[in-house]
Amino acid sequence: MRLLHTMLRVGDLQRSIDFYTRVLGMKLLRTTERPEQKYSLAFVGYGTNPDHAELELTYNHGVSSYELGTAYGHIALGVPDVYGACDKIRAAGGNVTREPGPVKGGNTVIAFVTDPDGYKIELIQREAESA
Repeated sequence: MRLLHTMLRVGDLQRSIDFYTRVLGMKLLRTTERPEQKYSLAFVGYGTNPDHAELELTYNHGVSSYELGTAYGHIALGVPDVYGACDKIRAAGGNVTREPGPVKGGNTVIAFVTDPDGYKIELIQREAESA
């Protein structure tokens, strides 16, 4: 078994596509329109299945926001340089909500950013990750 994708419900599909592609550097992999079922999908990621897991952005027509709840945590992305990634994210208009630095009680360098719908994304420094 392997992780294929994670689905996030979004309030504005194009705004979310812009964030994940322009701010976080993912690629728009494919879209699906289901007007009769009143939803639209966009899959984004750094590569496609089966080599990479993807994010499925789901827009339910007419729904502009969601309660995120207390069970959801975050998405984690490996980056070679958390400090540099945060600089690029800020320059692209992204929101860094936890500044880069070591995790409490450890040495791993992390940061958090928030997407336009309020979902948290953790950046974890992994020198072996490609930019």
